[in-house]
Amino acid sequence: MMNPSKTHLVLIPSYNTGDKVYDTVRAAREQWSPVWVVVDGSTDGTAEGLLKMAEIDPQLRVMVLNDNHGKGAAVLHGLRIAVHEGYTHVLTMDSDGQHPPEKISEFMQVSIANPDGLVLGRPVFDASAPLLRVRGRKVSNWWANFETLWQGIGDSLYGFRVYPAQMLLSVMENSYWMRHFDFDPEAAVRLCWCGAKPINVDAPVKYFRADEGGVSHFNYLRDNILLTGMHLRLFTGFLIRLPLLIWRKLF
Repeated sequence: MMNPSKTHLVLIPSYNTGDKVYDTVRAAREQWSPVWVVVDGSTDGTAEGLLKMAEIDPQLRVMVLNDNHGKGAAVLHGLRIAVHEGYTHVLTMDSDGQHPPEKISEFMQVSIANPDGLVLGRPVFDASAPLLRVRGRKVSNWWANFETLWQGIGDSLYGFRVYPAQMLLSVMENSYWMRHFDFDPEAAVRLCWCGAKPINVDAPVKYFRADEGGVSHFNYLRDNILLTGMHLRLFTGFLIRLPLLIWRKLF
């Protein structure tokens, strides 16, 4: 059993992913300690199952929110506690099995070597990836890089990444947004604005079919409207910060 880290933890927001969450958490625990799960108002019974897992695993903490508030809100809930308890970095990953737990240790080691960096997963897609989503994310990625003056965000939407905890908390506490699907891309852009250097590390992503237990809460219309509004907000912030971004780029 590995010694628990006192600085870096795995934080998994979860909402109605069914049994996939158990596989994800077990795999994460095999790779790292501690692992925290924030159950964001799930109604599929997984909160009870996760709490039972935590009863016999002191390095697994499960926090249950009564209502569904969104991915970013769930991350913020865990983040506040993590910073309060002295953790400096959090690795976020989805609970639906799409993200690679076998990469956790590698990402953590990159973060430990670069404590001021933002370690971003750069997705490596296989044949399971929906073509529309693979192509569609290129638009968001272009905007995220434009809004940071091409500081090097490899992928703005892939949620498998390691954040400097205090920096992310400060950004989120000062924003009304970043509580739903807009969390991942907006967090990447705003942390770059704060001076975090993006470090891209390749990581596979797996999309499961429904008969394989795959669950997706992505809504093309709703979430693309959310992303469009987000980039309009960020563009305004970009214009305000443009002189600073140019100065960083040049010097």
